[in-house]
Amino acid sequence: MTVLSADWVLPVEGEPIRDGAVVFEGDRITAVGTAAALGTGERFEGAAIVPGFVNAHTHLEYAVYAGFGDGLPFGPWISLHIQRKANIGYPEMLDIARLGAAECLRSGITTVGDYSYAGAAAPACAELGLRAIVYLEVFGKDPLESLDAWEQTRERVGDAFGDLVRLGISPHAPYSCSEAVFEACAATGLPLGTHLSESPAEIEWLVRGTGDFSPLAWLYVEPRGETGVATLDRLGLLGPELLAAHCVQVNPDELALIGERRVRVAHCPRSNALLGCGIAPVADLRAAGAVVGIGTDSPASAPSLDMFEELRTAVYVSRAREERPDALSAAEALELGTLGGARALGLDDEVGSLVPGKRADLAVVSLTGSPYEPVEDPAAAVVLGGTPARVLLTVTDGEPRYRNEEFEWHALTGAARRARSLLLQAPSATRAPT
Repeated sequence: MTVLSADWVLPVEGEPIRDGAVVFEGDRITAVGTAAALGTGERFEGAAIVPGFVNAHTHLEYAVYAGFGDGLPFGPWISLHIQRKANIGYPEMLDIARLGAAECLRSGITTVGDYSYAGAAAPACAELGLRAIVYLEVFGKDPLESLDAWEQTRERVGDAFGDLVRLGISPHAPYSCSEAVFEACAATGLPLGTHLSESPAEIEWLVRGTGDFSPLAWLYVEPRGETGVATLDRLGLLGPELLAAHCVQVNPDELALIGERRVRVAHCPRSNALLGCGIAPVADLRAAGAVVGIGTDSPASAPSLDMFEELRTAVYVSRAREERPDALSAAEALELGTLGGARALGLDDEVGSLVPGKRADLAVVSLTGSPYEPVEDPAAAVVLGGTPARVLLTVTDGEPRYRNEEFEWHALTGAARRARSLLLQAPSATRAPT
């Protein structure tokens, strides 16, 4: 039996507990309450114990892509990444993904929903103890060819899948997969994820066949004269089994439909802002019935896996969009970054809150020296005052995966930086005509 105690415990499903404690045996939480009732165990003074963050949308294989193509239009930005990615192989992608998984643990993240191009995210998460659904990506027009390529990727990393790291499938986006490919992916019965209505350029190309997507050679399908939301709805795929990253560029009818169908949405505010895609209508999506979690996306656009910065940005942009200071509170943001993400991944029976019977996934965040000390509102202190540097401990399945004074970074960062050096040797992108 392990007991951890701190100044605060934030169960998320329940009110904050002053001078609280969490007890777990093996991989399961057995009790949550006051330290006076449960014991002190390992004590963290000036800190809060929170559920491990659930990062609903990542690309761990792009953990060293920060700054690539910053300021380019959306289509050419993707093209630059494709060019540079061709400069490395699977071993380098694995080195990068390992660093990405470690950065997640350093930020108190215990679960990710990762969209993986090469499959390297799966062994990286398994090795470092990061819970994940790894949605192996699919591209193309012909479903037989596309799923054959997907199967080859799965076989390469198949040993990594198990209880901690689970397999999913991701038809990449409506502009990079045919309708037949989407249907074939859904027919596998695996967790299904895609990118949806991310940018104005995506909508312009799908609906009108114009804009900065139109000259790009990597597009596999022709414009359909309708948005991706309309296509997936027509195919019967817009529903509660779909994880849709972004959903920024949705009209009122589509927003209502996403809510009515209980679509799972991964909100990535920093990525959307830095790529100039806009601000997702999170308040309206939630009010309409969508299941919303928060994701960092990848350092290619975010540009980090810092979950605290993502939660803060979610608060900022929601209040700015709605022009109301109560549009998204720190406590609501914390819920979106934990239980909301778990719901978006279909894992809320197991993770996302500190409740007896759930997995022992948690993080300890120091509040000492922050602007919020002495603490009045512990959720605000964590969300608005937290940083990866303040994460003292990250636990997954009852096992310590990260302690900030013990974690060895040199091998991880060295290998990943060498991979970034190779990426930088690729040809530079130029702005495409719009």
